[in-house]
Amino acid sequence: QVQLVESGGGLVQAGGSLRLSCATSGRTFSNYAAAWFRQAPGKEREFVAAITWSGGSIYYADSVKGRFTISRDNAKNMVNLQMNSLKPEDTAVYYCAASKFYYGSSWSPYDYWGQGTQVTVSS
Repeated sequence: QVQLVESGGGLVQAGGSLRLSCATSGRTFSNYAAAWFRQAPGKEREFVAAITWSGGSIYYADSVKGRFTISRDNAKNMVNLQMNSLKPEDTAVYYCAASKFYYGSSWSPYDYWGQGTQVTVSS
């Protein structure tokens, strides 16, 4: 089992920045790929970014490319999402996810999920 706990969400004005963190515990997190997804009210869960277990490969959704940066620190069992130039359309609950066998943009193969953290961007 891998437990994931997100933090760092909040209210920010358009153009501002937030840094989300995902603290992990349980099995060796360095063996798992990790990802961030988001879900706005009334919308489907949307892929944001993913990173392999080593950090050697990273994949972003087109909507966040150039603005968001995913990173991980396996020594600290952390995954982070730096979000810059935020837009009102980035408003959503952001979820951290992990998978030992999958790295990609589909949400269903990810085995472990956090509870989510709310990000609200005002215009």
